[in-house]
Amino acid sequence: MMSVETGPKNQNYVSGGNLTKRGRTLVQHSILHVVLILAGITFLMPLLWIVSTSLKTAGQVFIIPVEWIPSNPQWANFVEIFQILPLATFIRNTFIVTVLGTLGAVCSSLIVGYSLARLRWPGRDYVFMLLIATMMLPFVVTLIPTFILFKFLGWLDTLLPLFVPSWFGQAFYIFLMRQFMIGLPFELEEAARIDGASTWTILIRVIAPLCGPAIATVAIFAFLAHYNDFMGPLIYLSTNERFTLPLGIYWYQGRYGTSWHLVMAVSTVAILPMITLFFLAQRYFTRGITLTGLAGR
Repeated sequence: MMSVETGPKNQNYVSGGNLTKRGRTLVQHSILHVVLILAGITFLMPLLWIVSTSLKTAGQVFIIPVEWIPSNPQWANFVEIFQILPLATFIRNTFIVTVLGTLGAVCSSLIVGYSLARLRWPGRDYVFMLLIATMMLPFVVTLIPTFILFKFLGWLDTLLPLFVPSWFGQAFYIFLMRQFMIGLPFELEEAARIDGASTWTILIRVIAPLCGPAIATVAIFAFLAHYNDFMGPLIYLSTNERFTLPLGIYWYQGRYGTSWHLVMAVSTVAILPMITLFFLAQRYFTRGITLTGLAGR
């Protein structure tokens, strides 16, 4: 009879195969990381050029080869931009619009999302379908009716049209909040009702603390939308003292477009809050997107 050998030779072959597979995986991951790093550096080039140009004189801006690190940084550029235009006023207006708009988006989406996800009332699903349908309407469709409404209210050339609509709910934010709330266990709500808690008490003390990732996601989206909004201020504002940063930068570039070192200095000041937000809220943003996207009905 013939015998089949299952000794160290086969074990070495299997071990060698595992090492070979592990080596291929390591090479693939290394190539992927190199490609991603190169792509990241490419995406960072415009930002680096803005910051570098903001620290140069007018004659150093277009020197070839590019001097990425100025030998004599012109920190006075950041002082000059506050002297030649009301940049502090633009920052204040942007802060007011962004904070109030973000707060309104979070509060309205939390309340409406709770109603659509946790409360039972006739026609709830149809209202949610209608709400989702509004997301397909282009901005230009509602532009003229909204402008006429704000003109009737006397809100033109004020900051009110830029943040008040957020307090009445936005479909995308409500959708995110509703999808997250559906995944929460209903037993928590039932236990609170047995203890005599009202609907508002349940929302504020039970549901809202559990919606931290969703609230963070809505807050970040709303912050970015209000901070970077250009079309709204362009349509509703006409006085320089009420301009926000995006419109103020555009107005400044139109007047001092040849002073690129100062234009880039203003742009650097405008970008700093976005960079700070990214580093502070990256973990919450990623977690919120993941949980909100996976929450099923």
